[in-house]
Amino acid sequence: MSGDRPSPLVIERILRDRESIWQQIVAERDLNALTGRMLTSSAIALACYGAVLGFFHSPLMALTSALKLPLLFLVTLVICLPTLYLFNLVFGARLSVRQSLALVMVAITVTSMLAVAFAPISLFFLITANDYGFFKLLNVSILTLSALVGLRFLTSGMQVLNDHGLLAPEAANATVDGQASAPAPAQAVPVAVPAGPTPAAVPVAGQSAEPVAVPAGAAVAESTANGAVTTATAPAQVPTQWAGQPAGASFPPGMLPPGYVAQRPWDGRTARRGEPTQRPASMTLLYIWILLFGFVGTQLAWTLRPFFGDPGQDFSFFRSIDGNFYAEILRIIGNL
Repeated sequence: MSGDRPSPLVIERILRDRESIWQQIVAERDLNALTGRMLTSSAIALACYGAVLGFFHSPLMALTSALKLPLLFLVTLVICLPTLYLFNLVFGARLSVRQSLALVMVAITVTSMLAVAFAPISLFFLITANDYGFFKLLNVSILTLSALVGLRFLTSGMQVLNDHGLLAPEAANATVDGQASAPAPAQAVPVAVPAGPTPAAVPVAGQSAEPVAVPAGAAVAESTANGAVTTATAPAQVPTQWAGQPAGASFPPGMLPPGYVAQRPWDGRTARRGEPTQRPASMTLLYIWILLFGFVGTQLAWTLRPFFGDPGQDFSFFRSIDGNFYAEILRIIGNL
């Protein structure tokens, strides 16, 4: 699926081709259109799920919940996004505001779509088990699970940006410098071939132990672990300790002449993409930001209540602010 193809089903692209989403965010290509589609899809999905929550009380409550649930996520994003952006700037990351917004919108889109996928289950229990406490706890669990999955997408996207050096530019520059200063691959290295017999050597598995003669000036080959063959020219001169012996030394296959040093392909290699590296500070701060996002969201949800509507009370758009979200959840669990 093309990254530039407009589609209202942006969630399908996120789930099927998430790598293209991350690459688009890295390149900052058409982010305004992508963010707009995610915002629209999330608002529609959250409005549908909010209507299911409000139907427990009345159709009027369903309408208000359909308005307040998208508002809950949008206001939480507005409150917490500057903190995420400044966290990254303080620790040297190079994320722009649009990239930060797009990453968080991916998480919100996944959360909202997964929540609306649970809407039929919530509606089923609304019809068959008309218990206010159970219905409230069920839907809080659904929203919590959906948010955890969405935030998992956020951490995955940030890790991709880290691999591209947007979170730790110093580490990325060090890798580039290491690649530039890495020695050249295997080259022909002059070796000193002894003029005389060599000590006995253990033959390589699968090869004959019969020695072969390597005259002065001949090419000596070394088979590396990955199958590559490195050759070197054997010059006529020999080390002092081998002087006075006849030319034409014998070397079993797989054994190098004394003094031969081969350049191996893996010598001086730099870390490949995907290998474990030190986690940048911005990734650690991301988890702190996620906790902050959760606390702000839950407290804001408590402020914007009711979403479900207690059937024993009359309709009201807002309730007085008393207590907190977590004390209410513990009270509901205790009453079950």
